[in-house]
Amino acid sequence: MEANLIELAKACPEAIISVKVGDLIEANEALVAKTKEQLEQIITDQSVETYPSREKVAELLDVDLSTLWRWAKRGLLVPVEVGGKRRYKMSDVRRMLNNGRAAL
Repeated sequence: MEANLIELAKACPEAIISVKVGDLIEANEALVAKTKEQLEQIITDQSVETYPSREKVAELLDVDLSTLWRWAKRGLLVPVEVGGKRRYKMSDVRRMLNNGRAAL
């Protein structure tokens, strides 16, 4: 039914539709619940720490591996040892992306 309403709205943008107040409230509550669920999932996904490889981080930040090495020397993005391999905290990578420091 949701897709049909969207198709109707696109085909007949000037159409007037009568809706019972109870149905309108129910639709709004369903929309709010769905949006809340999506936002909670986004927050949950972001709160889980991951440790991508140097190659993945270089790809995400669109920089060369040598740039990651220089940033580590300057203390801008320091890797951690995970299982004997150099990895980066995804939260640090996000910080770099959000602060616009990927252009450094």
